[in-house]
Amino acid sequence: MSIISNKVGAIFIPVSDIRKARDWYCSILELEPTYDIISGHLCCLPLDNNGLYIVLDSKVYTEDSYSRFPMFHFNTDDIQAAYEFMKEKEVELITGIEHGHWFNIKDPDGNMLMVCQIE
Repeated sequence: MSIISNKVGAIFIPVSDIRKARDWYCSILELEPTYDIISGHLCCLPLDNNGLYIVLDSKVYTEDSYSRFPMFHFNTDDIQAAYEFMKEKEVELITGIEHGHWFNIKDPDGNMLMVCQIE
């Protein structure tokens, strides 16, 4: 067994405004935007009950630090409902639903994300 675990604990996302980013991510994940801002630049949002977090970090943000390709994808059981939900939230949709099971969005800082229906 490796000393390095094969589990991911956190995904770091560079953001320009930590409070705005916290509120946006909480909105699409339907979480209360009450998570602490740590040291003025970090916010950890839980993704599941297994210890996986998104870590929003405004200290590492630069104008060219955004991800131009999906860094990960959010799972959904209903891709059409997820697409409509993002449209209602006025999230920037980069693609339509592709191959019946995924689409790309951008966060307010231009980071590319994906929503994917896992069958």
